[in-house]
Amino acid sequence: MSRTVPIIKRYSMAFKLKVVGEIESGKMSIDKAREIYDIGGMATIQKWMKKLGKAHLISHVVRIEMKDEQEKLKQLKKEKQALESALAQSQVKIVALECLLEAAHEEYGFDLKKNSGKKPC
Repeated sequence: MSRTVPIIKRYSMAFKLKVVGEIESGKMSIDKAREIYDIGGMATIQKWMKKLGKAHLISHVVRIEMKDEQEKLKQLKKEKQALESALAQSQVKIVALECLLEAAHEEYGFDLKKNSGKKPC
């Protein structure tokens, strides 16, 4: 019985830099480089490019806003939390009242949920 031993490939730094340089210069695509140089792994070259490439030169989005915009956002978040809290409390009250009505029905035998036809005082 023959046993296959997995092959672990280790690439030199010079090789990685060469591949990344060729891709960044536009000589070939990532898929073409994987095919030509027999590089395994779907994200291997992307990792090399992130680590060794010129990704640090790509511009980053920076959001600049006025101080009152930040204050307004904080205020809106607080209002949202207050409204969510009020909603949760009202839902708890509804459940409690429904339980009370059900208990009254079981205890006294009449259903307060149904309209009895009488007008409230």
